[in-house]
Amino acid sequence: MALMGSDSMEHGGKFESFLMKAIKITVVVALYWFISITMVFLNKYLLDSPALKLDAPLFVTFYQCFVTVILCWCISVFARLCPDYVQFPSVRFDPKISRGVLPLSIVFIGMITFNNLCLKYVGVAFYNVGRSLTTVFNVLMSYLVLKQTTSFHALLCCGVIVGGFWLGVDQEGAEGSLSWSGILFGVLASLCVSLNAIFTKKVIPVVDGSIWKLTYYNNINACVLFIPLIAILGEFQTVFYFDKLDSLHFWGMMTLGGVFGFAIGYVTGLQIKFTSPLTHNVSGTAKACVQTVLALSYYDSIKSVLWWTSNLMVLGGSSAYTWVKGMEMKKSQEEPQIKTVTAKNDSGV
Repeated sequence: MALMGSDSMEHGGKFESFLMKAIKITVVVALYWFISITMVFLNKYLLDSPALKLDAPLFVTFYQCFVTVILCWCISVFARLCPDYVQFPSVRFDPKISRGVLPLSIVFIGMITFNNLCLKYVGVAFYNVGRSLTTVFNVLMSYLVLKQTTSFHALLCCGVIVGGFWLGVDQEGAEGSLSWSGILFGVLASLCVSLNAIFTKKVIPVVDGSIWKLTYYNNINACVLFIPLIAILGEFQTVFYFDKLDSLHFWGMMTLGGVFGFAIGYVTGLQIKFTSPLTHNVSGTAKACVQTVLALSYYDSIKSVLWWTSNLMVLGGSSAYTWVKGMEMKKSQEEPQIKTVTAKNDSGV
């Protein structure tokens, strides 16, 4: 009886532990989806809303970077005052570190600017297809910069993605909603996302491996670099004559966009921590599908079968690429263990 009771308690404890883990994963994934999807719709409103009529995409992006810097500083101060409740690195400004992060910051500016410009000129429903070439550029940059080759199966997945991209462009043109500016910015955004990942690996030692420090310095550099760009493109004048400059609603939405931009970095890391990089990519693909459906429902749009086929090709190719790379990584990790066991057996150990 005692053994049965002990065994029952053990199984009950395991079930409770599994249940809690499942609940945590569900909450984290739902939070990632909510923040990511909301941020896209919010940015679309700020960048291209007929209600606002604010043609200043660089200023909107600059303000979001500024909000991120303020949030990093505030959380850092709170962490020093209450270390038992919040863990966050000290973010005192160091010009030497700022200079070390600068190459990444230039790529980072391109990434967030082209992302927002793509979203400004294309619909939310087409946004994922418009900037779907990130995976393709990852393969290309890995070969050109890191001299890493890619397997045939992974290249096949990239071919499906490119095919889906071109079919999507063709269908947007057929429906009369194609923006070549949006496509160009989407391609440049995809390239910058790929370069951002490579430069992050090179620059991360400068900030002692801290992603939050990197976020802080990246956004400070971005704020400084955005100022001359905004001036050259005449956006200061646009903002000065903007009729909603004294609107609390406008600044509230702008600040909320910055908060969500900061939060997406946190929830992305959280999702990877509670699941895995592979699951995170699958979750991102599923989120993109839901985002597309929501956008079509919200804007009351009807798309052709071929338009949907292009989306499915992009999402399917991206999912297949993630699965292939995951299997290749698993195989590469297992091979050294097999070789070690074989060597021990050969030596008689």
